[in-house]
Amino acid sequence: MSYIEKHLVSGETLQYRTNLHWIVMLGHAGLAAFFAAAGVALLVFSFGAWHGAESHSVILIWIAVAAFVVAAILLGVGAVKRNATEMALTNKRVIVKTGLATRRTIELLLTRIESIVVEEPALGRLLGYGTVVIRGTGGTPEVFHTIAHPLEFRERVQSQISSA
Repeated sequence: MSYIEKHLVSGETLQYRTNLHWIVMLGHAGLAAFFAAAGVALLVFSFGAWHGAESHSVILIWIAVAAFVVAAILLGVGAVKRNATEMALTNKRVIVKTGLATRRTIELLLTRIESIVVEEPALGRLLGYGTVVIRGTGGTPEVFHTIAHPLEFRERVQSQISSA
């Protein structure tokens, strides 16, 4: 059960949910691919140089294993970063939770939302991500970068506000 589902108040229903776009994992995946390729290259080289029980081949195998472990850790960090952010719309409020070890939550009542701004770079328009800026009445703007389907999120919030 997600953080948002655990913290719904009585009579509140979940209307829409989104999270960070997969592109936030691109850097982690690129580095992981580099380390995995280095591990494969080291394995190929070590087995090619295997002439009996040479100690340098065994060392290369251990370095290759370490490269694979680093690749797996990088992918894991990227996945945790992506999944640690939740954005949801209920029939009463917008809830945003970021972070895993240190958590930050923002809850805006629908009646207190003044504006929602969506900023999409050219690549974001093609791939479906952007920045969402939510401004509550009398409050500072809350900025959320690399959100998946930001236009759909804005449309759902606006339709929920107009139906309330």
